[in-house]
Amino acid sequence: MSDSLSRMLDEHGNVVEGVDPATLPPLADLLDGYRALVVARRFNDQASALVRQGRLAVYPSSHGQEACQVAAATVLGEHDWLFPTYRDCAAVVTRGVDPVEVLTLLAGEWHCGYDPVATRVAPQCTPLATQLPHAVGVAHAARLKGEDTVVMALCGDGATSEGDFHEALNFAAVFRAPVVFLVQNNKYAISVPLARQSAAPSLAAKGVGYGVPAELVDGNDLAALTSVLAAAVERARSGGGPTLVEADTYRIQAHTNADDASRYRNDDEVAKWLPRDPLLRLKAYLTAQGVLDAEREAAFAQVAEEMAAHVRAGSAGEGTADPSELFRHVFAEPTPQLREQSELLAAELTADLEAAR
Repeated sequence: MSDSLSRMLDEHGNVVEGVDPATLPPLADLLDGYRALVVARRFNDQASALVRQGRLAVYPSSHGQEACQVAAATVLGEHDWLFPTYRDCAAVVTRGVDPVEVLTLLAGEWHCGYDPVATRVAPQCTPLATQLPHAVGVAHAARLKGEDTVVMALCGDGATSEGDFHEALNFAAVFRAPVVFLVQNNKYAISVPLARQSAAPSLAAKGVGYGVPAELVDGNDLAALTSVLAAAVERARSGGGPTLVEADTYRIQAHTNADDASRYRNDDEVAKWLPRDPLLRLKAYLTAQGVLDAEREAAFAQVAEEMAAHVRAGSAGEGTADPSELFRHVFAEPTPQLREQSELLAAELTADLEAAR
C-alpha cells in the first residue's frame, strides 16, 4: 500500500507535478465523465428539492462526492455488479438505472424500485456495511461459476467501524473474490468525525491487516479515481483478488434533510472544501485542453435538465402505497405472527376509515 494520496489533477485543474499527462484517462472518457458529473449534481439538487416539496421522505445527498459516484459506475462492465449504499443514488443513475426508479425507496415504498438482476445493481443499503458480505458472496459465486464478473462494493467511512466490513474484507482476501471495495471517506458517520472512528493512519491502511492491496486516492479527482478503480477492476477480473480503495472526499451538505450539521461542524470547515469541487476541477482541465466549450457545456446542462424534468414528472403522483404490502413477500408461507400483525393493521385501517366518514 502507498501512504501517499494518489492524484492526477490539482484543485485548479492542472496536472499534478510528477504525473505524466499521457497516463491520464483519454480526453473523450473524461469528457463523458464530466457530463455524468453534471447530471449527477443536477440529480442531487433535484432530489433535495423534492424533499422540501414533500414528494420524497428523505434524501441523503452526495453533493461534492459525485466523482466517487461516477467513477465507481463507469469503470464497470455490462455484466459486473454494483452494490450501493443509501447515499449512492448518483452512482446508480450513472449505471443507467431510471432516475425515477432510483428514488422509489426514498419515497417510502417497501422495494428499491428497479430490478437488481436486470440492472446488475443491488438494492441500496441503509444499514451500514450489511451489503458488503452480500457483495463478496456474489463475487465469490461468480468466480466459482467461472464467470469474469467483478463487483464494486461502495461504503462510507462509518461502515469501516462495523463487523460486516471486517468479515467482508477477510473473506474476500482469503478466497480472492473479484470485488473492489470503495470507501468514500467523507469525514463523518452522521455526526461522528473520522478521528472518533479510527486511529489508523488512513482507512486504506486497514488493507494491510487483511492482506489486501489498498490505495488512498483523491476522491474529488475523477481522473485519478477512474485510473485507480479501473486498475482494481482489471486486477479482480484477471484473478488478482480484491482491492481496497479509500477516496478522500467530503460531505458538503447535511447527512440528510433531517440532520442539522451545524451541531457538529462549522461553516469554515465546509468552506475549505468548496474549491475542491470535482466538477470545477475537471471543467478547468477540459477547458484548458480545448475539448469543453460553452456550447458543449450548454448541451450537458440540457441533458441534466431533461433528466430533472423526468424525475419531477415521475414523482408528481400522490403515491399508491398499500400498507398491507408490509407483510407480503416476507415468507412464502406467512408465519402466525405476520398474519396476526397483518390482521391488526387491517382492523386499524378499517376503523380509521369509518371514523373519517
